[in-house]
Amino acid sequence: MKLIRDLAALPDEIRAGAVAIGNFDGVHRGHARIVERLIAKAREVHGPAVVFTFDPHPVRLLRPAVAPPPLTWTDRKAELLSELGIDAMIVYPTDEALLSLSPEQFFASIVRESLDARAIVEGPNFYFGRDRAGTIDVLKRLAAAAGVSVDVVEPVVVAGEIVSSSRVRKLVADGRVEEAAQLLTRPYRIRGMVTHGAGRGAKIGFPTANVAAIDTLLPGLGVYAGAAWTNGQRYRAAINVGPNPTFGEQALKVEVHLIDFAAELYHQPLEVDFLARVRDIQPFASVEALRAQLERDVAEVRRVANGVQ
Repeated sequence: MKLIRDLAALPDEIRAGAVAIGNFDGVHRGHARIVERLIAKAREVHGPAVVFTFDPHPVRLLRPAVAPPPLTWTDRKAELLSELGIDAMIVYPTDEALLSLSPEQFFASIVRESLDARAIVEGPNFYFGRDRAGTIDVLKRLAAAAGVSVDVVEPVVVAGEIVSSSRVRKLVADGRVEEAAQLLTRPYRIRGMVTHGAGRGAKIGFPTANVAAIDTLLPGLGVYAGAAWTNGQRYRAAINVGPNPTFGEQALKVEVHLIDFAAELYHQPLEVDFLARVRDIQPFASVEALRAQLERDVAEVRRVANGVQ
């Protein structure tokens, strides 16, 4: 799959295909349904299957005070969409010039001139152009005049509710990562850089990597079973999101204990999957009581992580 950040450098083989435009935050099952139809349409028109997305999300420029934290970063989004089989993901740099385009201007400049799209695939709640004035009906009108087909894909419904990025975001924020994983195409993942901590974990036999500079939504406070990825290798991991009340620390931290791992990770990137919530954050009366609980936590992490790849 090609990841393209500059329309001016768009290869000819990425033009004249089927296009889906949107944020695709989290890459959930609703997005997967759109991509499935996108690939089918690309085959019909004998062109590439292309996702056109934005960085940053337009709402971060339009209404930064209410912009939700993202679920995925750009390279992770590209990785997930590549797994679904698309040919290219175009990441358009969101700026005032883009946001000022009317629906007609956006369609003419982006869809027709730059992409030369032959087919468009969207969900029912798609909006485009200045002030979100471009609706599905507007898109259909513009596309019909240009001889471009439009497919509107029905949303995916799980447990009686539509799968959406906002629904996933609420589950993750509540710590309900197992439920979130049922809506996503992969378990929820964060990334960050490993920094120096107090070193207490190593002293009691459970060294942890302190992960900072996290640029996506953080799951709710708790201890989680998960997996950590470093240098392309997967390790089962016990993850603590929150303070460390046993030692009187109230600062929110993300501490990751990689099971059966002994190398140094300082100043290296670390990606962490959240598979299941194990328990609440709680203070312990002694270091011995904490160590005993950590042993139980690791046993539970081994059980959970062994069954998820």
